[in-house]
Amino acid sequence: MQKKKIISMIAAIVVFLIIILLPTPEGLPVAGQRALAILAFAVILWITEAVTYPVSAAAIIGLITIFIGLAPTVEDPSVTYSTKGALQLALGGFSNTAVGLVAGASFLAVAMEITGLHKRIALYIMSKVGTKASSLVIGTILVSIVLAFFVPSATARAGTLVPILLGIVAALSLAKSSKLSALLMITAVQSISIWNIGIKTAAAQNMVALGFMGEAFGFDITWGKWFIYAAPWSILMSVVLYFVMTRLIKPEMDDLKDSKGLIKAQLNELGKMSKKEMKLVTISVLLLIAWATEGILHPFDSTSVTFIAVAIMLLPGVGVYTWKEVEGKIPWGTLIVFAVGVSMGSVLLSTKGAEWLSLNTLEAMGLSDMPLIGIIMVLSLFNILIHLGFASATSLSSAFIPIVIALVISMGATDFSGPGLVLIQQFVISFGFLLPVSAPQNMLAYGTGAFTSKDLLKSGIPITLIGYLLIILFSMTYWQWVGLL
Repeated sequence: MQKKKIISMIAAIVVFLIIILLPTPEGLPVAGQRALAILAFAVILWITEAVTYPVSAAAIIGLITIFIGLAPTVEDPSVTYSTKGALQLALGGFSNTAVGLVAGASFLAVAMEITGLHKRIALYIMSKVGTKASSLVIGTILVSIVLAFFVPSATARAGTLVPILLGIVAALSLAKSSKLSALLMITAVQSISIWNIGIKTAAAQNMVALGFMGEAFGFDITWGKWFIYAAPWSILMSVVLYFVMTRLIKPEMDDLKDSKGLIKAQLNELGKMSKKEMKLVTISVLLLIAWATEGILHPFDSTSVTFIAVAIMLLPGVGVYTWKEVEGKIPWGTLIVFAVGVSMGSVLLSTKGAEWLSLNTLEAMGLSDMPLIGIIMVLSLFNILIHLGFASATSLSSAFIPIVIALVISMGATDFSGPGLVLIQQFVISFGFLLPVSAPQNMLAYGTGAFTSKDLLKSGIPITLIGYLLIILFSMTYWQWVGLL
């Protein structure tokens, strides 16, 4: 494993140097060529996982600082960016409001973990469903939907659901590798991916795209508008998921009478709701209302109200935790990767690297001359295929969305919404249905041994195909009706 990582690291460096040393193509600024070299370096590291994501972020910052810093600017080739100017570009993502929203949402996810409220919500919902295997599937889907509103981390949601589902299976004297275990676990991770699309704050990669779109188009979207656009698709896909899973995997037993008692026993073990949980419920509900009514009842954006909620959660006497309790649980490395990913995309756009790459790939395929639906069909299919190589939707968004933005900009005035086209591609980026490595939540559940990669693929193929067809159908109808396109 170590040898493979070293080889991958060497490959990334070699590819980077080759692109840097090649003659600069016509129409591509030197800085743009170097930005593409850094992108190639980053993509190899992301795909092979030769180093951890935070380490790759540090390497990207260093490369941007040195190689973009010594390159002539796009605006005036007689002047270089300078290392100071390039470092500002490399760190620009840290000031992006989308990164702030992810950071604030991380504090909310940790509050759920510390108080145990997310587990109480999950157990309560599961206690209300029936004892049939199909009822547990419905309960699993419902839990993933409800948690998506309040736990803005796919991995955290999986971390809540997986132990509960394993506990049910174990209490029924079935093995981790049983069909019931596979049925519930795969349902959980597929539903989590589906609702990464339905809710703006459910996944960090959504913020990546919005960060790029804000810089390129001055485009922002409220929590409520995102929900109106994407939630109907996710609702339909949840129904599809139910029918696919209940027909694909038949569990060892259908009537699971003992499951209800077990779930209620776990719920009783939690005892009465604590004061901290009650406070968190109040804060979470108010935050959800504030997100949903942005631009309707008040002028405050999602990031601002999230930080207000974080401040309240940290206040002594009023809040639910102290800074000492929370600081060790925040995924600081993930936030750094996220911010640097936004910086990388911004550098690609500002140096014209993304524009040149779009011209020589997507536009060379004749995409810009296709009708809107044709563009969406080809881009979405391409998006799904390249996702097979990425273990992180955030890194895929950092690499792919700037290229789509460049394509839209190159098309000039169109009879459809360019930002809407980009947003639809961001929806498709969350299609982590096929492989365990396609999403962190898949890997978390796969690590339990509850299912094989073949099991996930069997469910992932029909879900991906139907999801793709629904993207096309919505693009032809609903998204045009509600003004997304």
